[in-house]
Amino acid sequence: MQPLGKESFSFLCHPQVACFTVCCKGVDLDLYPYDIIRLKKSINMDSEMFMRTHTELKSGGNPYFPTVKLKLVQNGEERVCPFLAKTGCTVYPNRPTACRTYPLERAVDRSPQKGVFRDYYFLTNHAYCLGHQESNHFTVKQWVRNQRLDEFNLMNDLWAEVDTLFATNPWQGEGSGGPNQQLAFMVCYDIDGFRRYVEKNQIIEMFLLNREQKKRVIDSDEGLLKFGFDWLKMIFGGVSSLRRR
Repeated sequence: MQPLGKESFSFLCHPQVACFTVCCKGVDLDLYPYDIIRLKKSINMDSEMFMRTHTELKSGGNPYFPTVKLKLVQNGEERVCPFLAKTGCTVYPNRPTACRTYPLERAVDRSPQKGVFRDYYFLTNHAYCLGHQESNHFTVKQWVRNQRLDEFNLMNDLWAEVDTLFATNPWQGEGSGGPNQQLAFMVCYDIDGFRRYVEKNQIIEMFLLNREQKKRVIDSDEGLLKFGFDWLKMIFGGVSSLRRR
């Protein structure tokens, strides 16, 4: 596969395409921390309950931290996305990163010159998908804007830094599912549980945050998740933008 540059590609998905929702069946879908926030808000569910109901843990690319997968439901002889209806996706405005990015796949080079990250996009072409035969054309930049991917990419890049830290096995000695790993998992995937933990232990008061920063952490799940990522980097990596009082 060659990365797309500025050239355009043809694609469009809509109910009139004969393969509509085929990609929502039998799917093997990774979910990232920001995906969980968007999805649990979309269906008005606490993040812990969402994780128990709609996800499952698998071994993935990180040998020291589980991969979160979307849990499919049985519909006749098929296993399908739990958010799929006859009319299509019921959480479409908050659909996960993988659904939003398709038919592209994103890769990020984290070791280029001068420390500047660079992302690349690759075009997939599954035989079942007829969206590639549509006449609508997009460049990568246009597709990213059209699918509102910027916020997802930002949050996923922050998560990738934390996941890379976890791959160093910072909880050596306690084994899989030990207290430190459970704490890290809560921060990343149970944002409502993490909020309760922060409030109970007055975590925010331990750090020098200006009024605007504090407001973002207190008022928004996204702000709290960013804070949590920085907090985990301080605990397990010793390097963070947070400053203690």
